[in-house]
Amino acid sequence: MTQNTIRVNEIFGPTIQGEGALIGQPTVFVRTGGCDYRCSWCDTLHAVESAYRDEWQPMTPEAIMMQVEILTGGRPLTVSLSGGNPAIQPLGYLIELGKNEGYRFALETQGSIARDWFEKLDVMTLSPKPPSSGMDMDWQRLADCVEAAGHKTKTVLKVVVFDDLDYVFARDVASRYPELQLFLQPGNHTPPSPEEENSTIDMAGVMDRMRWLVDKVTSDQLYSATVLPQLHTLIWGNLRGV
Repeated sequence: MTQNTIRVNEIFGPTIQGEGALIGQPTVFVRTGGCDYRCSWCDTLHAVESAYRDEWQPMTPEAIMMQVEILTGGRPLTVSLSGGNPAIQPLGYLIELGKNEGYRFALETQGSIARDWFEKLDVMTLSPKPPSSGMDMDWQRLADCVEAAGHKTKTVLKVVVFDDLDYVFARDVASRYPELQLFLQPGNHTPPSPEEENSTIDMAGVMDRMRWLVDKVTSDQLYSATVLPQLHTLIWGNLRGV
């Protein structure tokens, strides 16, 4: 593979962004393969686990943009870079190519790997993983990612919340970065197993957690937070490619 080759799990859309700062906005997703985390409730195992590595196609930035332009009919919109952890991949030249054609770029990462091309993004969502994920938090690495994005990129925070410990973690994140917009998202009530990639979600459980989270935010007067569900799971469940 060449220096700029990117491992791609799937490219799909146009659809809508289902969460965070761009929720509801039309987008094309470029989902990369590979991740440095193994969260206990990961809902994109097909882009994380090495068992799926044979499905990850090595693509050049030019080939990726050609596919994006076919999907969009050449009409620029936002390209959402996701994973796995897309920060693993060399995405700088892809972003440069797309922006030359009028496309905007958004990325979501857990904030474990800082890249100099973060400053080329339009929107970067940092989603540090709470205690329920089973991952250890490295605050310095998160700070490095914020710094790498600089002032031109709109950087926001998003924390998935399953329980009280996760909520305390989210409040800690908010206190460390009061200048960044914070999105809180109730976790999927029943995370899929690798054998249940397209499994349905216990929506009643998700909405119970959503109501609980709203009550926590309002009673604690955490008015800086925006509480949103995953819109795409409400519409399509855990189906891939939507």
